Amino acid sequence: MSALLELEGVTRRFGGLRAVSNVTLAVPVGEVVGLIGPNGAGKTTLVNVITGVHPASEGTVRFAGADITRLKPYQAARRGIARTFQIVQPFSGLTVLENVAAAAMFAGGAAYGDAANHEAMQHLRFVGLGEVANKSAASLTLAMRKRLEFAKGLAMRPKLLLLDEVNAGLNLNEVEAALELIRAIAARGVTVLIIEHLMKVVLSLCSRIVVLHHGELIAAGTPQAIIEDPRVIEAYLGRRYSKAQAGSNG
Repeated sequence: MSALLELEGVTRRFGGLRAVSNVTLAVPVGEVVGLIGPNGAGKTTLVNVITGVHPASEGTVRFAGADITRLKPYQAARRGIARTFQIVQPFSGLTVLENVAAAAMFAGGAAYGDAANHEAMQHLRFVGLGEVANKSAASLTLAMRKRLEFAKGLAMRPKLLLLDEVNAGLNLNEVEAALELIRAIAARGVTVLIIEHLMKVVLSLCSRIVVLHHGELIAAGTPQAIIEDPRVIEAYLGRRYSKAQAGSNG
C-alpha cells in the first residue's frame, strides 16, 4: 500500500535541543498508526513539524507525494491534513455548530452561510453532538469537547487526521466511545495517526505503531512486534507490562 505521509531524516531543533532527531517513517494510506513514547519523547513536536507549526530544521516531509516541508499550517490544512489538540480549546464565544462551520469554511472548502452550517450539522450528528449544536461550545463537558474536536477535524475534509491524546481525561466508557468513533472515521477512508499513552487503545486500534524516545525513532512495526521489542520495553513499556502481556497471550 502506498504511503500518504513520508518523513525522511526529519530533525527539529530548539536552540541546542534536538526535540526530534533524524526521523524517517511512512504512514500508509488508509491505516491507523499509533505514535507512542515517554513524555518528552518528541511526539507532539513531530506532529507540529508535519502540520507546519514548527518547520523541520532538517529533512523532508512529503504528503500525497508532494513536498510540504515549508508549508504554513493553513496550507497543510488545505492540502488535507487535520489535527486535534491535547488541550481542547474550542471557540468559546461561538456555538458548537459555529465552531464546526468555521472549520468547514477555513479548510474544508464549504461556502459561507447555509452550506457551511449544513455540512457542520452532518459532522456533529456523526460524532453524536447533533442535539447540542446550538449550545455554547463553552458549556460542553470534556468528553463532548473532545467530540467537537473530531467534528472540526472532519469538517476540514482530511485525508490524514492527526489525533493528539484524544482520550486524556476520559473515563473508561468515554474512551470506548471514542475508540468506536475513530474506527468509524477510519472506515470512511481517512488515514489516522494517533498519539496515545493508553496501550490498550493503541493495541486494539492500530495496525502499525511507531515509537519515539529522546526524539529518535527506536522502533516501528505491528503491535505484537512492538510490545516484544527490547528497546521499547526498556524505554517505555517496562518489563512488568511485557510480562503481563505475555501472560495474557499465553
